[in-house]
Amino acid sequence: MNDPIADGLARGWRVFGGRQQPAPRSLECDVAIIGSGAGAGVTAELMTAAGLNVVIVEEGPLRSSQDFTQLESDAYPALYQESAARKTQDQAITILQGRCVGGSTTVNWTSSFRTPAATLGYWVDRLGLPSLSSEAMAPWFQQAEHRFSIAPWLAAPNANNEMLQRGAMKLGLASARIQRNVKGCWNLGSCGLGCPTNAKQSMLVTTLPTALDRGATLLVSTRVERLDLKGDRIVALDCIPVGLDSAPTAGGRSIRIVARHYVLAGGAINSPALLLRSKAPDPHAVLGARTFLHPVVASRGVFRDRIEGWQGAPQTVYSDHFLEVSPIDGPMGYKLEVAPLHPVIYSTTINGFGQAAAARLAEFPNSQATLALMRDGFHPQSPGGQVKLRDDGSPTLHYPTNDFLMEAARRAFLSMAELQFAAGAEHVVVGHEFATPYSSWAAARVGLRELPMQPLSTRLFSAHVMGGCAMGADERRGVVAPDGRHWQIGNLSVHDGSLFPTSIGANPQLSIYGLVNKLATGLARQLSGRSVALAH
Repeated sequence: MNDPIADGLARGWRVFGGRQQPAPRSLECDVAIIGSGAGAGVTAELMTAAGLNVVIVEEGPLRSSQDFTQLESDAYPALYQESAARKTQDQAITILQGRCVGGSTTVNWTSSFRTPAATLGYWVDRLGLPSLSSEAMAPWFQQAEHRFSIAPWLAAPNANNEMLQRGAMKLGLASARIQRNVKGCWNLGSCGLGCPTNAKQSMLVTTLPTALDRGATLLVSTRVERLDLKGDRIVALDCIPVGLDSAPTAGGRSIRIVARHYVLAGGAINSPALLLRSKAPDPHAVLGARTFLHPVVASRGVFRDRIEGWQGAPQTVYSDHFLEVSPIDGPMGYKLEVAPLHPVIYSTTINGFGQAAAARLAEFPNSQATLALMRDGFHPQSPGGQVKLRDDGSPTLHYPTNDFLMEAARRAFLSMAELQFAAGAEHVVVGHEFATPYSSWAAARVGLRELPMQPLSTRLFSAHVMGGCAMGADERRGVVAPDGRHWQIGNLSVHDGSLFPTSIGANPQLSIYGLVNKLATGLARQLSGRSVALAH
């Protein structure tokens, strides 16, 4: 099987850093893009289509299908922020984010949803962003769906997903199939560890190779330390080479990149952190604020038959019932999906110690995992978190876990347990340190209502970080304007999930593609005078 990255390097792509030759001490270009994930990849393709000279800077390493072994021990240190162990400031929420070429698109589970109409309507009606209506966004989503082969998964769901569908059907709750960004998928189930067959249409195999074939330059294992600001403009990026542990490479030389325009697409947490490190203007104290996570809780149902949740497409069934029955600005609703089960993910999320933990590990092949993604950011008691800097300049996220969130987590535990018993689970145990296995829905209903819903005891995690550089109708309400340009820095745009002024209420991959497609198309026209579109 061909590896498009290896083939491109052999053709002479301009790639520096990491395993490649060291980067030049200085570079000049039309557009410098910070990051290489969903927003960066779309932007790079459109800028190079406009004939602009582009440099892409990625802190993580360049890895490709020949490196993807389907082993967690290889994938997490090489492809994830902080080896898949990034946490909120109080350690209460684990955050999974990509840190490699392609960003989280290289390691996500391929689920692709347009931004829900209710979310877009809230942004239009409550936040004064009419350019983001469902009607206005539809063509941008459609283009992205075509570019990245986003379509319904037509094969039968694996047993892990089938149990969610079965439980919903038994209870009379709506469920549906998830669209996935894949082409020729082998149905292996290791999407979160990097796709070894190049079926996942991530930035790694789509927009970035296109941009590099057009002459773009890619720096890998290179961190932008700060934006060199003079007045209301950036005059350069100051960069350093780093290792897999994010530490500066011994003897590594600093790199300076000068551009006409700069695009920040490092992802929520890293994008606001770079602006904070650079002492970017923030006259209304909005930078890094309102950072959202879709906080997730999980429930594990154990079945008589083997589930083998590590096999097959990881997410193909979902239910929005508990989003739709809750007003968007009311008690926190939640989306139900499933999680692929791999040994490290499984063992680090089960509760208990000693013999109790050993017993739960023995149940691994028969376990089904349901997730509840809670929709944060629409209620006064759900203001999100605040990105801050540690003493060494690295980012951290303070995200309060208040009673409003914990009440939603309890409701989600109850909903998931009922669904799993309806699907035929023999017993259910939720992600809570003090939860014991429940052998019936009646026992679970009583036990879950008595659980102390506290941080750290309640297992919370997230793979969807949004906000921190929010788009605002005016500079008092956001870091950037509706066209993605920074309100105070004239030659800076932000093109990633940090733009979102609330959470999405769905996996955000396609939301980023669609919004950045719109913003980058406009920016390319402004910088080059040319009309461009994503490749077909």
